[in-house]
Amino acid sequence: MRSDRLIHTFSIVACDPKTGEIGVAVASKFLAVGSIVPWAQANVGAVATQSWANTGFGPNGLQLLAEGKTAQETLNLLLENDEGKDWRQVGIVDRHGNAAAFTGIKCHDFAFHHIGQGFTCQGNLLAGPEVLDAMAISFQYAKGDLADRLLAALIAGDEAGGDKRGKQGAALYVVKEKGAYDGHIDRYVDLRVDDHASPTYELKRLLKLHRLYMGETDPNKLRPIEGDVLSELVEHLTRMDYLKADGGYTSYDDVVRKALQDYCAVENFDTRWREDSQIDEEILEFMRSK
Repeated sequence: MRSDRLIHTFSIVACDPKTGEIGVAVASKFLAVGSIVPWAQANVGAVATQSWANTGFGPNGLQLLAEGKTAQETLNLLLENDEGKDWRQVGIVDRHGNAAAFTGIKCHDFAFHHIGQGFTCQGNLLAGPEVLDAMAISFQYAKGDLADRLLAALIAGDEAGGDKRGKQGAALYVVKEKGAYDGHIDRYVDLRVDDHASPTYELKRLLKLHRLYMGETDPNKLRPIEGDVLSELVEHLTRMDYLKADGGYTSYDDVVRKALQDYCAVENFDTRWREDSQIDEEILEFMRSK
């Protein structure tokens, strides 16, 4: 039987075999759509389940992919005994970049999917076929890592009309082996916008913050804490009450170091904090913005 919960949605599921990153981006006029549609597991694959969403397709699909089934084999098995398949829409990629998709004949128009090399876009109750076309083209030509490309495709679909009912939620979920900030799990990017007037652009803002807080330091952006850099750092730390005014700080001594360390702890810059006498330019740029 079909579910009573209709998830009109457009999404993209993709894999980058070169980096091992696998993910899903989704948007919809639906509250917290990211809690239902996207499923992914490093070295396994990803699933987007939508329309009259069968949420069991997520974990069950990942299990089948983990057993070595291809994206198409997994899709076939998921639909085989599903009495509500005519209302379902599903997109799947496996770890090798094979993609498969299905749009049931009872999904609300416009509804279809676009399968490409290493990705599939799908949507229902869309403004028109141009939504999927825009997503596919954008994904294939976008720069950056998989998260950047997925988001570019989602925004392109949104700008082409997206969900014709309007906007509300969006999500971006990317996994890779040991991709979490502490290296213990595969959750590399996990961002959700549950209720917002412009969810895809809010997702873009959040991804930028994710890069800031979770990203690794670019060696080319390291600055020795001396001269003008020291003066600017002291000015910011004094302005924000981490250092006393007129303290006469002329070197990166223990007092200034402790003030910077405290600041990084408060602002969650633990991945960018350094024990040597250098500072990540990203931290200075953030200070300037405040």
